[in-house]
Amino acid sequence: MSSAPRAGAGPDAAAPDLPAPLVSVVVPVRNEAPNIAPLVGEIEAALGAVPHEIVYVDDGSTDGTGDALAAARAAGAPLRWLRHRASCGQSAAVITGVKAARGRWIATLDGDGQNDPADIPRLLARAEAEAAAGRRTLVAGHRVNRKDSGVKRYTSRIANAIRSRLLRDATPDTGCGLKVFPRDLFLELPHFDHMHRFLPALTLRQGGQVVSEPVNHRPRVRGVSNYGTLDRLLVSIFDLVGMAWLQRRGRRPEIERDAAP
Repeated sequence: MSSAPRAGAGPDAAAPDLPAPLVSVVVPVRNEAPNIAPLVGEIEAALGAVPHEIVYVDDGSTDGTGDALAAARAAGAPLRWLRHRASCGQSAAVITGVKAARGRWIATLDGDGQNDPADIPRLLARAEAEAAAGRRTLVAGHRVNRKDSGVKRYTSRIANAIRSRLLRDATPDTGCGLKVFPRDLFLELPHFDHMHRFLPALTLRQGGQVVSEPVNHRPRVRGVSNYGTLDRLLVSIFDLVGMAWLQRRGRRPEIERDAAP
């Protein structure tokens, strides 16, 4: 079911020969050149005391995103990136980034600067506490004070209400791009187009746990959104049908004992 495309042979397609970081920050982008340097700087400031790497996936950008990524890496950021030859969507970019990541933990961020990297350490600490208690948990950001347009907030409320009723994923804001989760858990999930919208439901289907944490949300100040409002709502509702079907077909076997003689 994987929808991950073949990534182009970008400048950082191979992992550098360095110790694995604790957390990999995966950022999918398309035509976000003016947001690269500011966001990389904020990630670095937030995670200065945490072993980390930043993994950008350029989803077929046609602006100067590649040049901006090269400049950020030249400035010393622990930055790697891969490029899709053609745009394949946000979920495909996240899948590519997580597969390339080397950290035990994954933090995802939208590339438009609306998510605040300063929230990552708190979500990471919550995820580590859950792991210490023996739980594999996705920590989802909850934008309690969204800085989007009224139309976008309204359509999001509709989609969230329908999704919550059908999937019962115990998450008030699945659309928030800021999430922290174990890399190995993500790799066990079915991968398909638009899966990023259903990560909480997919995590529960896999036997994991989901918790939400309030996070900061900021207005977009650079660049232009790659998504429309109505088309995103219609696609989300259509995808819910497929996700509900998938959720009801999942079975997790319980291993009672080692069957080896």
